[in-house]
Amino acid sequence: MAFQKVCDIQEITPGTGVCALVDGQQVAIFRPTAAEDIMAISNMDPFYQSNVLSRGLIVEHQGELWVASPLKKQRFSLTTGVCMEDERFNVKAYKARVTKGTVEISA
Repeated sequence: MAFQKVCDIQEITPGTGVCALVDGQQVAIFRPTAAEDIMAISNMDPFYQSNVLSRGLIVEHQGELWVASPLKKQRFSLTTGVCMEDERFNVKAYKARVTKGTVEISA
């Protein structure tokens, strides 16, 4: 499993997400806190077939982090990609890490 370098961790503002192209796929990468924790899921909102999840709001629910789509607010787990409202619309979750200040994603 190869990791692809995406950006410097400092380029992602804590509490937000960004979009990156990884192996030809748009990936939403989130930095929930000021720490070097990174989480990544597909950027495609499966309800509307729009690449917008990186612009969603990070929310906490029962101790787990989710992103609420900016379109209709369906929530997707940042750990597993599961959709809270309808599991038929799950998204892919990616392995993500920070190595020497560089964000890396594995498809």
